[in-house]
Amino acid sequence: MDYQRLSIPDVVLITPKVFGDERGFFLETFRQGDFKENCGNYTFVQDNHSKSRQGILRGLHYQLEQTQGKLVRVVQGEVFDVAVDLRRSSPTFGQWVGAYLSDQNKQMLWVPPGFAHGFYVMSETAEFVYKCTDYYHPDSDQSLLWADPEIGIEWPLINGEPPMLSDKDRAAQSLSNAPCF
Repeated sequence: MDYQRLSIPDVVLITPKVFGDERGFFLETFRQGDFKENCGNYTFVQDNHSKSRQGILRGLHYQLEQTQGKLVRVVQGEVFDVAVDLRRSSPTFGQWVGAYLSDQNKQMLWVPPGFAHGFYVMSETAEFVYKCTDYYHPDSDQSLLWADPEIGIEWPLINGEPPMLSDKDRAAQSLSNAPCF
């Protein structure tokens, strides 16, 4: 696998080696030793799988307790995936990075603890899978405003239409009001 640090160096874009022929393909999606060497010494405790339709934006989510790092990938479709640094002591606090993840490029994104995370569905549908370094903790679940001008995420909205959001994400907080790390 190729590990590429993005403009926020703790966020890593991972490109697996894909072996394919007329029968299909094979790839490794995780190898503990390589991940530890390139991303850090983390243990994953939970795997999640979601399916969403085009135009849905999920996020930007994070937990104040049982803070989660996430290794994310798309197994069907395409999303624009975003991480926002919420670590006040970080030189990149309040900055964001994004990457297109799809079943075609088979790339993964490592989003470490201390970041808000979200994605926007570009394809007709998308199936999104991710590994977490801690368990879901609903009592400390937070949502950061997806369109906060202070952060300035450049979402590739289809036809410029506003995304479909959950009630929780419609009520999300701006960076200036959100609890951070």
